[in-house]
Amino acid sequence: MEYVYDYLVFLVQAITIVVAFLVILSALMSLGARRQHLTTGHLEVEKLNDRLDGLKQRIEQAVLPPRAFKKVSKQAAKAAKKDAKQATKRAAADDEPAAKRVFALSFEGDLQASKVAQLRHEVNAVLMFATSTDEIVVRVESAGGMVHGYGLAASQLHRIRERGLRLVVAVDKVAASGGYLMAAVADRVIAAPFALVGSIGVVAQIPNVHRLLKKNDIDFEVITAGQYKRTMTVFGENTEEGRQKFTEELEDVHALFQEFVHENRPSVDLAKVATGEAWYGKRAIELNLVDEITTSDEYLMRSCENADVFEVRWVEQKKPIERVLGQIENGISQVMQLFHRGGSL
Repeated sequence: MEYVYDYLVFLVQAITIVVAFLVILSALMSLGARRQHLTTGHLEVEKLNDRLDGLKQRIEQAVLPPRAFKKVSKQAAKAAKKDAKQATKRAAADDEPAAKRVFALSFEGDLQASKVAQLRHEVNAVLMFATSTDEIVVRVESAGGMVHGYGLAASQLHRIRERGLRLVVAVDKVAASGGYLMAAVADRVIAAPFALVGSIGVVAQIPNVHRLLKKNDIDFEVITAGQYKRTMTVFGENTEEGRQKFTEELEDVHALFQEFVHENRPSVDLAKVATGEAWYGKRAIELNLVDEITTSDEYLMRSCENADVFEVRWVEQKKPIERVLGQIENGISQVMQLFHRGGSL
């Protein structure tokens, strides 16, 4: 038994050293980032209509006899030329309504919502060009994470609504907790039949090794200025007053979450859905968490029939060492989340 305790003490010490090292490394990385005044990245825009036409043409070439394929290709080229002429006429005539455009963005969330920087660039680019007749589709995939990260991500989408543009959020796999915070902003939420949505709740998990340290005569002091500067601690002794205050803070974040959903989706019965539970698409539509059951692929393919659809992506240019450091920084953020007072969505 003493061997087990000795091992646990060693483990705690090792974790402490590693955390200290990672914190120092994170500080050094932050200093390096501050020196870079220009963001290294570029915007990529691809017309989805052309991509789908290319796929169709490839299938036709493989399936149809050579003569039939040649005939179909001529007809397609003639139709494309006609469409191009009509587009040129519309552009030249000020009184002609512009063709409808759909801009498709993607957000793949992690615990820290680290892709919010890319989302910001994409939203900035679209807002500088889009008009009131255009539509923005954002594919969201996230099981949630830190409150402030997903709050900012939702705010980026809210900018689209504030400009009077139609916003559609598509959920193919999961948009739960912080992911649903983002989805709730949209004018319309679509989800695949087995996409997971909801989880309107807040969680915080904090390990505590105080009793182990005390048993081995190891002191760990937490010194604060301010009654509630540190309500819960990993190494120090937690009090009932601290637990109650920490719970109050989580309840307050939960209340803010519910208020946000109600403001954006007033048809949702929060008494039924603000329980922390999540539902699959077919069940979620019954609770008004989503508006339509379909995949983003199907929705965008339908959009291509009467609109020009463009996929917009911000691509970061990183060296291999920067990618490794980025992974380390994500690890740091996950460790430091243990000390985060506001919980996670």
